[in-house]
Amino acid sequence: MTAQPVAAPAAAARSGAWAPPDARRWLQLGLAVLWVLDGVLQYQSFMFTKAFGQMLAGSSGGNPAFVADPVRWAAAIIAHSPVTTNAAFATIQLALGLGIAWRPAVRVALAASVAWAVAVWWLGEGLGGVLSGSASPVTGAPGAVILYALLAVLIWPASSPAGPGPFVAARPLGVAAARSMWVVLWGSLAYFSVTAASRTAQGLHDMIAGLAGGEPGWLAAVDRGVAGVLARHGLPASIALAVILAAIAAGIFLPARGARVAVALAVAVALVIWVVGQDLGEVLAGNATDVNSGPLLALIALAYWPLRRPVPAGPPGRAAEEAAS
Repeated sequence: MTAQPVAAPAAAARSGAWAPPDARRWLQLGLAVLWVLDGVLQYQSFMFTKAFGQMLAGSSGGNPAFVADPVRWAAAIIAHSPVTTNAAFATIQLALGLGIAWRPAVRVALAASVAWAVAVWWLGEGLGGVLSGSASPVTGAPGAVILYALLAVLIWPASSPAGPGPFVAARPLGVAAARSMWVVLWGSLAYFSVTAASRTAQGLHDMIAGLAGGEPGWLAAVDRGVAGVLARHGLPASIALAVILAAIAAGIFLPARGARVAVALAVAVALVIWVVGQDLGEVLAGNATDVNSGPLLALIALAYWPLRRPVPAGPPGRAAEEAAS
């Protein structure tokens, strides 16, 4: 009997040898890098002052009491002991990133990152403003930190009982559940694009123009240029963005070739928003706590990139037919 070929990564894992990263592992490493970067940003001198707690308290504005009160409570604790609390926050985020990057700790670190992200989304971001009426995908809705939790779930190191699945996110969840999460994410972004904060004549103009202060000259010039184009055109621009995001949401149900187009469009939209709507997360302005939602949306989209399925071993004629199909 002829032995069946064994996948190199699986064989290497059983033998204890180093295995090259697969698509899911690359996404895990991408998430690890973002957590480490967040930890580094948290060590900025601004974060060790009372101003950091005051900044967090601002996220309570416009929220219902069950969101706003815990936010103000957490902000008061941070403002009272900014050095101790911020050092703890920064260290936790560094530990999460390093844990995800270290294979033996990846499951524990991913689980911890979900718990931490949900807590920060509520107590630090006021649920990303989704209940305040001010949320917009251009400025980071539904909140960057909750996207860390979503990505951790999508790249969890587990395999679906039905097989490897057509994309990375289908492995831990199954195809139907993963596609449902895609629709909820991109569909909600389409909805937030046409809320009151975005669809006014000057809504998008004001969001982007307000970013220019404190940014390098070239990025401030981009802000002013884009804001000038959007002046008095907030409604049509927000509708156009909503249509694009809704098309991305529906595109995951297309055959592989069409799904790749939808995923590629999602990555492109995420990166454009990150540059012209989020100023690279404002990391160059010196007061950013994270990189905002753009890079997270791009990584989430890549978790849905349709994978080429291996051709089963068998008679040459059958293999050729299955490859052609």
